[in-house]
Amino acid sequence: MANSVPNDVQTMPETPPDRVADPAPAPSGPGRHPRRWWILALILVAEVMDLMDGTITNVAAPTIRAHLHAGDTALQWITGAYALTFAIGLVTGGRLGDILGRRRLFLIGIGGFAAASAACGLAPSATALILLRLVQGGFAAVMIPQGFGMLRDAFGDEFAKAAGFFGPVIGLGAVVGPLLGGVLVDGPGWRAIFFINVPLALAALVAGLRLLPESRLPQAPRLDGVGAGLVSLAAGLLVYPLIQGREAGWPAWAFAMMAASVVVLVGFVAHERRRERSGAAPLVTMSLFRKRAFSAGLVTTLVFFSGMIGLMFVFSLYLQLGQGYSATSAGLAMIAWAFGTAIGAGLGAGLLGPRFGRPVLHGGLVAMLLGVLGMLLVVRHGGAHVSLWALAGPELLAGAGMGAMLAPLFDFVLAGVDDHEVGSASGVLNAMQQLGGAIGIAVLGTIFFSVAAAHGLVRAFERNLWIEAGTLVVAMALVSLLPRRARAGEPH
Repeated sequence: MANSVPNDVQTMPETPPDRVADPAPAPSGPGRHPRRWWILALILVAEVMDLMDGTITNVAAPTIRAHLHAGDTALQWITGAYALTFAIGLVTGGRLGDILGRRRLFLIGIGGFAAASAACGLAPSATALILLRLVQGGFAAVMIPQGFGMLRDAFGDEFAKAAGFFGPVIGLGAVVGPLLGGVLVDGPGWRAIFFINVPLALAALVAGLRLLPESRLPQAPRLDGVGAGLVSLAAGLLVYPLIQGREAGWPAWAFAMMAASVVVLVGFVAHERRRERSGAAPLVTMSLFRKRAFSAGLVTTLVFFSGMIGLMFVFSLYLQLGQGYSATSAGLAMIAWAFGTAIGAGLGAGLLGPRFGRPVLHGGLVAMLLGVLGMLLVVRHGGAHVSLWALAGPELLAGAGMGAMLAPLFDFVLAGVDDHEVGSASGVLNAMQQLGGAIGIAVLGTIFFSVAAAHGLVRAFERNLWIEAGTLVVAMALVSLLPRRARAGEPH
């Protein structure tokens, strides 16, 4: 960002005697808020709601199609509409938090998210549900990017401890979403997958009003409207064909839109650099990409989430369509993976990550690769009748590796981000996760259905497991580009 934007973050001034004091106490100690762990829990609740909304509809899709008489294209958009507006709004949403205040944007986002979730649960038709999912994704794009900035203010020099929780929670959200979705679909019904957000979001809204202190840049820059338009257009041109292309058979227009997205993105970067040279505040701080850990971490995040989210998607399809499991049983199949993720995250964040640094990420990826190859052996041996118990061991190993890798990753990506770069960094990092998930679902989903049509569902899932194994090998190479340690001076 231009030098005219100060690097420190302003806390709101003390409340005058004639006004009711804000219930959130002022930060104390070396930049640490006294209720920082409660603030972290609140931000993580918002992350979990978002992650579940991105994955929970995969399990509910067959039931939604039957109840709303939706066609295949409508069904694709019930899942994809949320991803579209979320991806388009993330970068701008993060910057608006810098300008208007992160607390304000977070509360607006979570309140709108609660209302949109309730409306989704009441949707009378597939068309109405698609439109409401667009709204829901838009409010998520306002809510989610504010988390890192508020945590940076609340934790101060302990920010690394807070960042270490994000990877494991994101991993758990990705695997617990299908589990919860299956239980709800086979129990109260598919509408419950949206209604469950409402009490969580309202509780988070009340807690946010009491807990969250306001923070923003003391000299808020103007919003770069041209930049916001360009990056939103680039995201839309890329995510739309990823959602619709597979259903449409990958026509020429899908590839033309993705190519146009690259052209628009190049124009966006050129525009942002011109603004920086002129002294105006850009939408995305270009200095972020001169930081090795941030740039390498973004690419690693894109590749890793493409494989992980894509595999979760086809795993659910394989269990329900290929093995005949109910939605609940398909969800229960993820328990071992979730348990492994929790174990790996505890080791990676609390014990191994701070001590050994980058080798922990490599070790986690190796463990996850061995778990995926173990799943491949079980699927190949079991054929059309695979036992969930047989899958549990490889899943446990894969989950432990995923948790150990994700726990330190976010600390690496965010360690060198300055205060005035937090809004940009948060929006870009979340956008990269969302883009990775969209790519993974589009690519692995296309391969799954194509191979299934020719060779059956078992062979299709085997092919996807091989692709995920290759993705993990690529991620290992990318992790090598990260610095040895997230922060200089960490213990050896």
